[in-house]
Amino acid sequence: MYLILYIESVDFLERIVYLDNSATTKPCKRSVEYINKALTENWGNPSSLHSFGFSAELGMNEAREKIAKKISAEANEIVFTGSGTEANNTAIMTVLNSRAKKIITSSIEHPSVLETVKRLEANGFEIVKIGCDNNGIIDLAELKNAVDENTALVSIMLVNNEIGSVQPIKEAVRIVKSKSPKTLFHCDAVQAFGKMSINVKNLGIDLMSISAHKVHGPKGIGALYCKKGVNLKPFITGGGQERGLRSGTESTPLIMGFMGACENLGDINKELEKIKEINEYARDCFERDNNIFINSPENALPFILNISVLGYNSETLLHFLESENIFVSSGSACAKGEQSYVLKALGLDKRKSDSALRLSFSRDNTKEDIDLLYSALKKAMGKIRRSDI
Repeated sequence: MYLILYIESVDFLERIVYLDNSATTKPCKRSVEYINKALTENWGNPSSLHSFGFSAELGMNEAREKIAKKISAEANEIVFTGSGTEANNTAIMTVLNSRAKKIITSSIEHPSVLETVKRLEANGFEIVKIGCDNNGIIDLAELKNAVDENTALVSIMLVNNEIGSVQPIKEAVRIVKSKSPKTLFHCDAVQAFGKMSINVKNLGIDLMSISAHKVHGPKGIGALYCKKGVNLKPFITGGGQERGLRSGTESTPLIMGFMGACENLGDINKELEKIKEINEYARDCFERDNNIFINSPENALPFILNISVLGYNSETLLHFLESENIFVSSGSACAKGEQSYVLKALGLDKRKSDSALRLSFSRDNTKEDIDLLYSALKKAMGKIRRSDI
């Protein structure tokens, strides 16, 4: 019986179509190998003053350098965190005791940004959320009008996690710094890192959050870029690790896994072209079907494609697709099935937002995956009762 179950499970794995890579990615072989080596061989505490500690510290420093290189930063500008969420929280909470009491963000940021600014609002900060157009691009004129000398921080994401819209960060930074040079500019780049070229110097940002598990690395490890000269306040205090900016013994296995994922990225521009082909193939396929509406803008980062299957509830579709071994999401993994505030901000009606699915691609996907997905969607439309909302 056990042999039969094993064969069935292998067959099941072979037929999986995984299109939820914005939620998390499958760890790559190199990342797993580095994690295992750190757990079984190089397991010392990097703060220990002996050879085991020194060896662990060397590995961690190598990882810091390689991760920094991916965003054209310097190694000492990288602070390891427990996640992208922690990096966002750390960047935003650094202004808690600032004399300036205004924070500007957008209406379509990740919950780890929106919930943190809400917390600061309870501490006397004025929170301004700028809107976006129907392509999910922030209103730069609104940003310009909002910035003044009382602005402590602006936090705008680089790539939206639900629709893939790419924000004009360089222009936004220019606007902010021209009106208030001392204002800090933070960028959540969790969905952008490893999927598009990023040069923090060219962007002009002060702080940027990234995460490993979106690029085939492990969960539980992120990083915060902190530009030299920025006085970052520690979010977690204790033994003074990470130059006193993030106390607690560093998770060297996860850090090494992060490095393995970075080494495995290859040529980002070539990867982008491959994903673009899959995205365009999917768009061509869905645009021929009157029941499917594409929510992601044409110039979105191609790793994300948000669609609505009109007349069919997202969650019902999601579970039907799972029964076909096809895995997608109904929006951000952090939303837990709630109606998307991002799609609402785009001006989409309830019918479209309630029937939305987020498809997110990785290097492991093929055009055949799109064929299987579309076939399953057509099957679902024939079996599931319409719920024209």
